[in-house]
Amino acid sequence: MKNTNAQTEANIKWQENNREHARYLRNRSTARSFVKKQATEEDIKEIEEFIKIRREELRMNDKKISPA
Repeated sequence: MKNTNAQTEANIKWQENNREHARYLRNRSTARSFVKKQATEEDIKEIEEFIKIRREELRMNDKKISPA
């Protein structure tokens, strides 16, 4: 089913008004697709290391925000 012109215009307007969230969704989709379809064992090991580092960063940020 093709989008109507009104739907296409609404999609463009949403993307313009939500640039950061649209970028987030696009990047997340790209990352998932890469991992599922193309990543080698070496790529997966590297990505797991990135995830480990990112989780630690998020935990540290949570500790800074949360009252002790």
